[in-house]
Amino acid sequence: MTTPRTPSGSARTKGGELRAKVARLLAHRPADTLTIGEMARQLGHSHGAVRNATLTLVRRGEADQSGTGQPEFRANAKTAAAAKTVVISPPGTHAPRAQAATARTTIPATATPRQTGPIPRAGGQLYHPRELADLPDVEALNRLRDADVPVLLYGPPGTGKTSLVEAAFPDLLTVAGDGDTTVGDLVGEYTQADSGGYVFQYGPLVTAMTEGRALLIDDATLISPMVLAALYPAMDGRRQIQVKAHKGETIKAEKGFYVVAGHNPGVHGAVLTEALSSRFSVQIQIGTDYDLAKALRIDARVVRVARHLAHQVELGELGWAPQLRELLSYQKTEAVLGTKAALANLVGIAPLEDRDAVAAAIIKAAGVKEVRPLTLGKQLSASAVRQPPGSTGSARRGRSR
Repeated sequence: MTTPRTPSGSARTKGGELRAKVARLLAHRPADTLTIGEMARQLGHSHGAVRNATLTLVRRGEADQSGTGQPEFRANAKTAAAAKTVVISPPGTHAPRAQAATARTTIPATATPRQTGPIPRAGGQLYHPRELADLPDVEALNRLRDADVPVLLYGPPGTGKTSLVEAAFPDLLTVAGDGDTTVGDLVGEYTQADSGGYVFQYGPLVTAMTEGRALLIDDATLISPMVLAALYPAMDGRRQIQVKAHKGETIKAEKGFYVVAGHNPGVHGAVLTEALSSRFSVQIQIGTDYDLAKALRIDARVVRVARHLAHQVELGELGWAPQLRELLSYQKTEAVLGTKAALANLVGIAPLEDRDAVAAAIIKAAGVKEVRPLTLGKQLSASAVRQPPGSTGSARRGRSR
């Protein structure tokens, strides 16, 4: 028997042990947010292995995640406990699909759709359903799942594709795709045990199949077509895969297994191949709901700017427009740094080639003379430090009396 080789520079461990390592790293830096790449470098493990371990911590509520383009992670109240306990869950040992069944929103076609109000996601954030085929979008996705019709969601980053899937499927597993995603990241790979031997740690695809769970392949079009080919037998009539790396084991999909994918057209490296497209019978375009942005009390002037820029993108005159993610970030920045800084930051996050157009739209809508990207200025002396936005300076005046 050939012993699997370990990549140079990395001491590989079982999944549960790696999750405990990740938890310890986060727990030791409770005030910091860390990316997968930063953690992989510090722990000396592969990007894919650390990503899977970290996302498992998030699913268990033992760490918090923010952002989706390049997500960041930080410790929460449960992380320290997770760092002390190694928990390995082989596929089939628990059935979150059955537990989540009561949370599903599937209803008969003749009934009145439910679930029109905000829906809590795994991280506690609220998702506001939108209309799709005369149904709430979460309801439509659940009906498609029950009919085993795979769905591809496509649209610009930040429009809520991942949020929709998380709200629709409480039993969701997620693979965050990129150019470095391997077959092992999907199916599983050998990891070294304490005894010095090697054991096979199953990946999210096998777990979703054996436990009848939903699987989101996020940013699927960034993954190599050769890697995605490992997924296709599970999606067609065979509903099974062969794990060549693990003695040619055959994995069969249990009832409830379902695949949904996300695609960001226009993102560098994203290629929607014919082979991938043909696997998804329903393809749904996702755009920003600007009416929702107004309902969330985001500055109406900024929402108008975003609508205007989005229209220019549709006409092919521009390559970027703020989506809901950027609008929510604007709202938070405005609350902390003030309107002027938030407008400047909105220009600064736009691609370089689109900044002039974004600045012009902001100047016109907000009635300001000019707006430039948020930039550090000259060094301040101690006596020149300004009061925070909204400060009245009453404390200073009180001391001078």
